[in-house]
Order: sequence, then structure tokens, then C-alpha cells
Amino acid sequence: MALLVHKYGGTSVGTIERIHRVADKVAKAKGEGHSLVVVLSAMSGETDRLITLAHEVTKHPDEREMDMLLSTGERVTIALLAMELRGRGIDARSFTGRQVGIITDSAHTKARIARVAADRIREALKQGVIPIVAGFQGINEQSDVTTLGRGGSDLTAVALAAALKADRCVIYTDVDGIYTADPNIVPAARRLDKISYEEMLELASLGAKVLQSRSVEFAAKFNVPLEVQSSFTEGKGTLVVKEDADMERVTVSGVTGDRNQAKVTIVGVPDRPGIAARIFGPIADASVLVDMIIQNVSQASLTDMSFTIPRADLPKATSLVKRIAKDIDAKSVAVTESIAKVSLVGVGMRTHSGVAAKMFEVLSKEDINIMMISTSEIKISCVIGEKHLQQAMRALHKAFGLDGKAPKS
Repeated sequence: MALLVHKYGGTSVGTIERIHRVADKVAKAKGEGHSLVVVLSAMSGETDRLITLAHEVTKHPDEREMDMLLSTGERVTIALLAMELRGRGIDARSFTGRQVGIITDSAHTKARIARVAADRIREALKQGVIPIVAGFQGINEQSDVTTLGRGGSDLTAVALAAALKADRCVIYTDVDGIYTADPNIVPAARRLDKISYEEMLELASLGAKVLQSRSVEFAAKFNVPLEVQSSFTEGKGTLVVKEDADMERVTVSGVTGDRNQAKVTIVGVPDRPGIAARIFGPIADASVLVDMIIQNVSQASLTDMSFTIPRADLPKATSLVKRIAKDIDAKSVAVTESIAKVSLVGVGMRTHSGVAAKMFEVLSKEDINIMMISTSEIKISCVIGEKHLQQAMRALHKAFGLDGKAPKS
């Protein structure tokens, strides 16, 4: 039968009762003759609890020590599930990221996977053992513990599926698939039967929380068949697959919003060659992700440069940008936190014109000001005031017919 990788998120293992339920699913898959590797997150809320403890100790916790601390959450759940399965007479064994051989770079708290050995997993499978793997973690070349960032257990599961050439990687979570929008914000959102890797990557990177963006990137690169299912209900989920002709018939597949945004503006930047490199080089070296960048028209050889970053990176980025501004003789640095990003995604944008114009018209009718705009072949994003995000998502979802009704003209 098939070799499957199951991944269960924090809500799926949030209580002992839910761990029992996960064990039921694992036992069922094994009973159907499948070989199985299981990847687990920490119990819901555990990572946040550990982060809170760290900040009670010190305002700026060392990132290496944060990784050591945060990696403990998944060890609890893998041991508990292995105990549960063994109690049922099913041979299971827990493995940490180190034991699996997930080797990463040294970017602590957001490490990237360099390679996956998985020798012990292969050996366990040969022996008929179900490996229960701690998600979200690995080690660097110096054997220091590293973590893969928020949602990193998704990446662990996909990376293992790629290394093992698994038939399918199933991500079990608290929703039953990928929706046209967050149903908690847009009640009319619909579940999609399938979505392309490219669209899912855009949605994930733009704020959709069902899958970690890097896991989708990894799945697309290694052509890992990916499926999103509910841990709590039976039924069809959403397949994440290669793009096909049917997908291009739909102009927009989803609308998403991201509140985890902050805007940094460097005022009075000298307008001369090499300045942009002097600004963004050190920011990149500090592993701060920059999204949108806008430079105003130069006046009197000075310009303003604005860019967006994850709000979580703001404390680190602010002090760094202030040093950069001083070094390049800029006038000042301004920070805006109360912003959000609303985005439309769809491979059909490649063959349908007028999407951007319609998006701007919808936001204008809702009296929502656009601060920044970013586009790609299959995505349009606008930075707006955070207080308008829910209103914008609902209006766009309706205007582009994502509720299953004909789009508004």
C-alpha cells in the first residue's frame, strides 16, 4: 500500500483526548495497510507559553537559547502519542529533529533546511515501526538545536515526504481544507477542492494560516502530493497540486489578509547610486524579511523610502534601520504598526485583465485608502489601515464572486 506522512497541528494534539483521536486515525491508516510517518506540533498554546516565559526572564531573549526552549514542546507530544500507540499494541517510536537528521542553517528561530538524512526513519519503517517525529526543529552543522519558524511542523512533514518519496503528505488541522477566505472573517467563504502550488504559496505567504509558505514552496519544488484535511471531521479536504487548465478559468481563487505587518519609512534619503544596497543589505543579513518597497520621487536630491516587514521583526529592525539612517545621513525613521495587507490570488490573472482596476474600485467604494501596492503574475496586494481589513476582505470576496454567486459588475 501507500507510504503516507501525516502531520497533526497544535489544536489536533491540544489535549489527551485529542491525542487519543490522532491515535485512532493512525491506527486506522495502519489497519488499511499503509506505511506511516507521523509529524506532530506542540500542544496548542504551548509555544506561546514558552515564549512568554522567555520574555519574563529577559526583554530580548537570545535566539539560540529560544530554539533550545521552543523545541521542547514537540518532544512532549511525540512521546505521548508513541506511548498511546504502544499501549494499543502498535509499534511506534518517537524521534526528535536531531535523531531524524534534519540539518539546517544557523538562522535561529527561522532556520532553513539544508538536507534531510532520514536514515533512522527508513530503518524504522523497514522494521514495521511507526516513526513519530517532532516537527518544527532540526540541528545546524554545529549540532545546535534550531527551529523552523511558525508553522514549521508543516515544513518538517513535507521535507520528510520528499526525502522518503512518500505517496502523499496529509496535513491534518482544525479546518477541513483551503477556503476562498478565512471563514472566521468572511462567513461566505467556500472550501476549494483543489488549488495550485503557486496559488497556495501566494496565499500562505500573504497571511493564510492553513499551511506554512515554506512548506508549500518545498512541496512544489519536489512535487510532493499535498492534502489538507480536518482532524475532527471526516470528508473531502483540499488537494494542493500542479496547475491545470481548469484553474485558469477562474480569475481569482482567494482573498487573504495579514495583520502581521508594519511599515518603516526612512525620511530624507540621499538619492544616489548604492543607497538601496546600503539599506537593505544589513536588513537581509539580520534575517528580516522585507515585502513591499516604495521610493518616492526625488526632490532636492532627497527621497523617502518605505517598506513593510513582519510586525514581529519590528523591534530588531527599528534599531537597525535607525543606525543605517544615521550612516547614510537620512533625516529620520518613521514606523507605522496599525496597517494590514489585503490580497487577491489566482492563476487566472495571467489571462484576465482588469483585476487590479476592479480591486481598487471596490476599495474606493468602501472608502478604504490604499497606502502601498504590490503585484505579481497571480497576485495583487494592497496595504490599508488595519481597522479596514475585515471590511475589505468581505467586499472583495463578494465582488469577485468567491461566494459562488455571479461577480458584481
